[in-house]
Amino acid sequence: MAQVNVTINGRHYDVACDDGQEEHLMKLAAFVDDRVAVLKQSVGSLSESHLMMMASLMIADELDEALIQLEEVQEGAASPKPSDHEGTATGPNPLEEKAANALEACASRLESIATRLEGA
Repeated sequence: MAQVNVTINGRHYDVACDDGQEEHLMKLAAFVDDRVAVLKQSVGSLSESHLMMMASLMIADELDEALIQLEEVQEGAASPKPSDHEGTATGPNPLEEKAANALEACASRLESIATRLEGA
């Protein structure tokens, strides 16, 4: 079992993880720290527990949104209509269009997050 020291909101935490997962854990901690920084900048001074709760809700919301989009894409892929397998002369393949829309929504969300982080 490996031990990693991560920093979130200026505080250092020793966290145990499986061997080989150290870099991944550090990446996750940096992700959380970025969300906390965005919240601090947008809502001002909060207690640490309130700040961590808000960051948790923010991350849970992002995860929920991504899972909904993934589910929509998987449902479309699991039950294709005969016309879904090939485009028509009148327009693009509906399944491809749905997947493209989901990817565009994800890209837009990531760009928004990156913009907020750059401003932090």
